Amino acid sequence: MFADILKTIVEETRGGAGAVLMGYDGIAIDQYFKPVEGLDLQLVAVEYANILKDIKRTAEILDSGDMEEVSIRTGRFYVLIRILNDDYFVALTLDRDGNFGKGRYLLMREAPNLRAALE
Repeated sequence: MFADILKTIVEETRGGAGAVLMGYDGIAIDQYFKPVEGLDLQLVAVEYANILKDIKRTAEILDSGDMEEVSIRTGRFYVLIRILNDDYFVALTLDRDGNFGKGRYLLMREAPNLRAALE
């Protein structure tokens, strides 16, 4: 179930490289990755999970509302993260020339399906 949803997100996003459903503990529930030269997408997701914990804690301290999404732009990639609940998030990695807006839309569209599958 999870793999099909993640594959859909990656395949329907121009420039999509991979998607992972992960807990804040850095343990992946499921993933779908295309081969990317010189990049370990699993390691990227684990490292960003650590950063997300800090961002989530900061949002709580500032009482600014629940964290919903985070986007990270590097020289080679975008990483779009959609929060699913207090324990899990989904992250999409795409090339810099990929369709950021479509990826963001697909994460929002598929978030309820991922939440339902987690229950």
